[in-house]
Amino acid sequence: MTPAERINELRLLIRHHEERYYVLNDPQIADVEFDALMKELERLESENPDLVTGDSPTRRVGGRVAAGFATVEHVEPMLSLDNAYSEDELRAFDDRVRRGLGIDVGGAEAVTYVAELKIDGVSVALTYEDGLLVRGATRGDGTRGEDVTPNIRTIRAIPLRLRDATLRGRFEIRGEIFLPRKAFERINTEREAAGDMLFANPRNAAAGTLRNLEPALVATRGLSAFFYQFVSAATGSTSLDTHFDTLEFLRRLGLPVEPHRTLCAGVDELLAFCRDWEERRRSLDFDTDGVVIKVDQLADRRLLGATSKFPRWAIAFKFPAEQKTTLLKRIAVNVGRTGAVTPFAVLDPVFLSGSTVSMATLHNADDIGRKDIREGDWVLVEKAGDVIPRVIGPVLGRRPPDAQPWKMPTVCPRCGATLHRAEEEAVWRCENTSCPAKLQRGLEHFASRSAMNIEGLGESLIAQLVGGGLVSDYADVYALKAETLASLTSTSVRADGKTIERRFGEKNAAKVIAQVERSRTNELWRLIYGLGIRHVGERAAQVLADACGSIDALSAASAEQLQEAREIGPVLAGSVRRWFDEPRNRELVERLRAAGVRMDVPPEARARQPEGPLTGKTYVLTGTLQALTRDQATAAIERLGGKVTGSVSKKTTAVIMGADAGSKAEKAQELGVATLDEAAFLALINSRQ
Repeated sequence: MTPAERINELRLLIRHHEERYYVLNDPQIADVEFDALMKELERLESENPDLVTGDSPTRRVGGRVAAGFATVEHVEPMLSLDNAYSEDELRAFDDRVRRGLGIDVGGAEAVTYVAELKIDGVSVALTYEDGLLVRGATRGDGTRGEDVTPNIRTIRAIPLRLRDATLRGRFEIRGEIFLPRKAFERINTEREAAGDMLFANPRNAAAGTLRNLEPALVATRGLSAFFYQFVSAATGSTSLDTHFDTLEFLRRLGLPVEPHRTLCAGVDELLAFCRDWEERRRSLDFDTDGVVIKVDQLADRRLLGATSKFPRWAIAFKFPAEQKTTLLKRIAVNVGRTGAVTPFAVLDPVFLSGSTVSMATLHNADDIGRKDIREGDWVLVEKAGDVIPRVIGPVLGRRPPDAQPWKMPTVCPRCGATLHRAEEEAVWRCENTSCPAKLQRGLEHFASRSAMNIEGLGESLIAQLVGGGLVSDYADVYALKAETLASLTSTSVRADGKTIERRFGEKNAAKVIAQVERSRTNELWRLIYGLGIRHVGERAAQVLADACGSIDALSAASAEQLQEAREIGPVLAGSVRRWFDEPRNRELVERLRAAGVRMDVPPEARARQPEGPLTGKTYVLTGTLQALTRDQATAAIERLGGKVTGSVSKKTTAVIMGADAGSKAEKAQELGVATLDEAAFLALINSRQ
């Protein structure tokens, strides 16, 4: 046998055993035998470097990613799912599907659904070209994600080459990366022994692992995956009519799929599946917080369409949250980056839905008063959506006789400034612009993954920087020196009660400074989002960056001009205008500019509005369209040269009204702006094609 033949044989053998072990949980050989196969392949490839290929099992563990992760755009948006929290809500979903498909709601004909356990992990999109894995990206904001290909390649459940040799072209497969419970327990045991902070739950561990800059470390974590969607068409054996057939097709390609998937004829069978797994879910080796329900027929899905956020043909049924009783030791308050002061409960630790909980949200002072929650109470606690711990209410029969009603503090716990509460709001706020708590939370947001994405500049380090007076605003981050960071120390308490002091160190300091340097050239929308302007989320920041092109144009725009941008309404526009009207905020922008932070969108990166028959015309969409989603309607207008904005003004050409049109229709009538129903709108765009 030639080296080339043996190398090919070894690759096929190793992939077969990877699938038996990591996908089917049914190993056929011992670990030592598998290791021997891998070592033989490594030896043959080192002796014959011209025979090494990108899909070889030896290529799974790569080197270090140079500087963070690139941002990539998805082929089509990765929509999230609407949720159902009760059987009545699931029946209402079935009724909507039946009406959308023209099936009698009260009739005997049943819609066929596929039920899959909902994996509590991280959504990803894999791109294959001619069957070879070429890219793996996170969901991100649904439109853009992070390119984590080197880390995806380390996950042994994911084939580097698909089985079907007839598949040609570039196509995308979507799924969920997760951490099995056994792997989660092993990792936390190792971290505890090393004195490191423990992961809160498997999902957090999976998300943190997938974004680690060391693929070799990712390979040791034991991530796994399930896949559920074939997005882009490919040439080959892909004539699929149903979702269930799609899952079988993915399985035949060598991709792992959720093993408990079931076809259900009608809502009653769906509910039986959900009830069954609500009881049995703790027996699984992975976390699930519900059931994903999808219409099986792909043609029916196309007919049902989607809203701007959710597909109309799918829903997630969430299991009722697990509840536990524990002691509420005290009620403390937290100061957020906007100055909002919110109370939270400090609890006797209790194990709940897969992790130990010692703090829980209490929403606001009004909610505490309404529920009559007091310090010293025994309280009922649950995790909202199996994620966020919250206090449901007190167990009145166990209340201590000396427990007193809780009162909101009148001064900020960090700076001592008097707290204020607007008449129309339930939230108390610290208005002191120099409050260190506001700066700390603001910096956490500024450095976060969704904003400036400064890896390593986390909560504990920021607390030290603020507490030590090393930073007084966001721009000070860019003046930090590696030697300053290296000299910082921190303490942590291990599970055995032993206190450990650690020096930040030169290696960690160098990593953070490198991340700070990289962030100077970030896209403009990341800076806009990172500034923490009220009401401006990631999507709004992207729209503002595309519309204005620079921070100078954004700061000079009036509220009315901002509303001309797609998706920007009066509340958001007013908030942006007020932020730039504040002199201290403009000073911050100038300090960031002086630090070398990018303040514009490169000309070549700006979206170019095509010329067309609707050039110079502006439209507003309101209500629900039947034939198109909001995004599809917007794309149709922009493709013809028109512009879509979020609010009606005298400059609006026409308002396109779907079902249940609201206040925008009334505004159009008030201003004398033309309106188009859906039929007229479709006729307009079809006649201009």
